[in-house]
Amino acid sequence: MTDDVEKHNAKMFKKKVARDKIMATKTEEKGLVIVHTGKGKGKSSAAFGMIFRCIAHDMPCAVVQFIKGGMSTGERDLILSSFADKCQFHTMGEGFTWETQDKSRDIEMAQAAWAKAKELIADDNIRMVLLDEINIALRYDYIDVNEVVAFLAEHKPEMSHVVCTGRNAKEELIEAADLVTEMELIKHPFRSGVKAQAGVEF
Repeated sequence: MTDDVEKHNAKMFKKKVARDKIMATKTEEKGLVIVHTGKGKGKSSAAFGMIFRCIAHDMPCAVVQFIKGGMSTGERDLILSSFADKCQFHTMGEGFTWETQDKSRDIEMAQAAWAKAKELIADDNIRMVLLDEINIALRYDYIDVNEVVAFLAEHKPEMSHVVCTGRNAKEELIEAADLVTEMELIKHPFRSGVKAQAGVEF
């Protein structure tokens, strides 16, 4: 064995010992409040990745879409056609706020989505609930962030997960969450005139 290989193996051995020691201290399991926010792409995509993991593990789950309307998306069509027995899917929005241009209607729809979300979150048979684009509804104060934080603290079952997506997550929700990821925008094809495409954005 060359010196380089021996040094690498010794380094990796030390790293494994240290890693195993850290992992031995991680024994708790609990339901998490997870927030995906930021200007970068991938917030909903990453959340749907977790939904599909739940489906693969035969764990009941649910999706509530707060903003997106009834347009066809790959994840929605696949869940409804193949996994409706494992994942409830509720598209409650009517499109982005700049398209609807009807604040009272937007508030009404957001409140209806939150009512459905509360029902699903409180059901301890459901292991994960994705609140897709709830951060947008919270940003515009269509829903009271303090009510959301209080409900999650008081009514979310101990072992269930709730995932909240959307830009501009409110500080109150970030503070209450167990896991927060901010997607950073570095480059996006939209800025170069490339439209949203099937398989990438929807």
